[in-house]
Amino acid sequence: MKGIAAAIGVVVLAPFLLGGTAMMMASSSEATTNASFSGCLTGIDTDKVTKEVTKILDGADAKNVHIQGLDLPAEQIPNAQTIVATGISLDVPKKGQIIAIATAMQESRLRNLNSGDRDSLGLFQQRPSQGWGTAQQIRDPVHASEQFYKHLLKVDGWQQMKVTQAAQTVQKSGYPDAYAQWEDLATALQKAVAATFPSAGKGEPTKAKDEDAESSVGGCAPDKDGTSFGRISEGSVPKGYTIPKDAHPKARKAIEWAMHQLGTMYQWGGSCTHAHGPDPMGRCDCSSLMQQAYAHADVKLTRTTYTQVNEGKAVSAKNLKPGDLIFSRGTAARPEHVGMYMGEGLVIEAPRTSKPVRITPIKDWDVLAVRHVL
Repeated sequence: MKGIAAAIGVVVLAPFLLGGTAMMMASSSEATTNASFSGCLTGIDTDKVTKEVTKILDGADAKNVHIQGLDLPAEQIPNAQTIVATGISLDVPKKGQIIAIATAMQESRLRNLNSGDRDSLGLFQQRPSQGWGTAQQIRDPVHASEQFYKHLLKVDGWQQMKVTQAAQTVQKSGYPDAYAQWEDLATALQKAVAATFPSAGKGEPTKAKDEDAESSVGGCAPDKDGTSFGRISEGSVPKGYTIPKDAHPKARKAIEWAMHQLGTMYQWGGSCTHAHGPDPMGRCDCSSLMQQAYAHADVKLTRTTYTQVNEGKAVSAKNLKPGDLIFSRGTAARPEHVGMYMGEGLVIEAPRTSKPVRITPIKDWDVLAVRHVL
């Protein structure tokens, strides 16, 4: 299998790989710039990226090629192509290839670095001391890509995870949310590069374009992450918060009712029908808070987190609206926690045993799925 991937990589990438290793290697100081990147590359024009990628593959001067997010396309495009070619040779689905490209963008900016944090090397900053291979092997983009895919394919349920969660499960990075910012670019690059391989995508199930776009949580977080309110005392409404004026009337009712439960203690299995009463089973758990809040807005929801994740319509985390249900913990297909988006970067939730119903910034959430129930 390695021979197939290597052959694809050498045949297609030879003009670039023979250009010398100097361009392919960078200093560790360059690698450390990844952690501080705070951009959010959204709205990538895939057709434009495809056009620019094709120029590079056809041997155009990189000075005349411009792709948002890529500073060194002459180096980065061939590395992206190696990642995709290796994925195709291993029969890795398109999403796996996107995860791999997004990971390499974050770890090395798609450069084959010869140094990094401690003994980290290569496209994915893999470490010889952690069993990823010898230093020489890791600096081989085909080997590095193969190793990433082999670890990814061992992750249970990776195809249901969002890109950043799947990448983090493999990489165990100190910046677990950073991979999300590259998802749109990685998606465009995968599509552009895969188009150069006639067999790419054959045998994969197809999806409608709009369904594919909406089934994923997406890359970047909402514009507001809730941090502007500072520290929020448990059980209180942060000073200055008001329900957004453009909130759906039923969402407004649900949020208002949920806010009246602030400060009441969590009860696993509680019905949330009398949260302020003496019976513990009348208090709220995460999903009963959602159910009862919407019941008071004349919207019927099912009882558990596992079923509420199928309510309404999936939307991107970049398009959150007040009243949307936000899911975390576990996997996107089977999350273990749910809260309600209040707008302004805030979420109301019944968190866990010994904690009260509270408002938290969405920054503190690892969002696996979002459902619009109105």
